[in-house]
Amino acid sequence: MKRVPITVQRGGPDDTPRLETHHAPYLEGMSVLDALIWIRAQADPTLAFRHSCINANACKECLLRVDGKTAYACTARLSEAGVTVQPLANKTLIRDLVTDTVPPKEKIIAALQR
Repeated sequence: MKRVPITVQRGGPDDTPRLETHHAPYLEGMSVLDALIWIRAQADPTLAFRHSCINANACKECLLRVDGKTAYACTARLSEAGVTVQPLANKTLIRDLVTDTVPPKEKIIAALQR
């Protein structure tokens, strides 16, 4: 089976971002989410990313950047040339590809309810 490079930005909010490349199996029609799940299961169990619905584009949890463009990992197709995956640029980084996606209004309401 052909393998393609998946370059992932890693690190936390206090770390200098670093890029790691894994070579994941490639089949036509695979999503970026499929590749990330493979990486976490087979190569690096510490890779942090969000997903819930698995390729149904229903939960909106897997929003990130693929080759510099904002996309859902579950619907972005893996390229034969590989891809670079990064967290959202305009959100607070939690770790690796996980960002804080809670709307500001909800944070204020939660803080007031404490």
